[in-house]
Amino acid sequence: MKIASPMAYSFVVATISSGICALALAILYEPIKRKSQIKYLPSKFRLLKRELSSTALAAIATSILVLIWTGSAVITFPFTFFAGTVTWIYTRNKESRNQSAIAMVWPEVIDHLVSGIHSGLSLSEAMVGLSTRGPEVLRPAFLDFHQDLLHTGDFTESAEKLKARFNSQSSDQILEAVLLAKSLGGSELLQIFRTLGDFIRQDLALRKEIEIKHGWIKNSAHLSSAAPWLLLLLLSSQPGTVESFAQPGGIAILLVGIFLTVVAYFWMGRLGQLPKTPRVFG
Repeated sequence: MKIASPMAYSFVVATISSGICALALAILYEPIKRKSQIKYLPSKFRLLKRELSSTALAAIATSILVLIWTGSAVITFPFTFFAGTVTWIYTRNKESRNQSAIAMVWPEVIDHLVSGIHSGLSLSEAMVGLSTRGPEVLRPAFLDFHQDLLHTGDFTESAEKLKARFNSQSSDQILEAVLLAKSLGGSELLQIFRTLGDFIRQDLALRKEIEIKHGWIKNSAHLSSAAPWLLLLLLSSQPGTVESFAQPGGIAILLVGIFLTVVAYFWMGRLGQLPKTPRVFG
């Protein structure tokens, strides 16, 4: 394995390139447009700080490892860029994964409400009970609802705030049914909740099935995108490969390859993205 003659110089170039990638991603960062978020999620600043730290660490670690293997700062740069970009996208999608996890527990929320009302609790008591007996991921939000209800004494206002925090179509349906029953009453509330629970379960099961099938296609596409770069990494242990890509023509090929890989990745992600169910009562 051939190490670049000025090893220190190549290491500095690779490290600087990783820092540039992290800085560019920070500049391109778009704040979350949604005005209301669940309070127990980390703040935007903490999320951004964590994302930048993870991106920089991944880019620098990849730079060091690839540079040791290839001895070429030119070949190291694409892997630095991809390591930083993939890490950034993964950390940015954490909120989306949290929202998906929250969406899966709404049928359980309905079961708790039905059980509480069936046992003789009022709607307010059943809602407050979710702060201790509901799904763990939602307990902090319903605890805030309880505190707000004690402070204001207005059930409708507290429920509207809770609906704005969750900002989802499933929570809108449940909370609107609760508000309707609270204001008008009705003996059919339990049946309405059971029907709504069945509908949400069917919708979630269908979306899950579609996501699994899309996941197979996306993973195959990811592997196809990574294969040429893995082959380049294996071949770059040979001095001839390093020398070829150190020429202007080789650098142009790498830049074109980076551009095409990025375009294909985002195009594939857009094609495989499921439409979000719009809010009706938002």
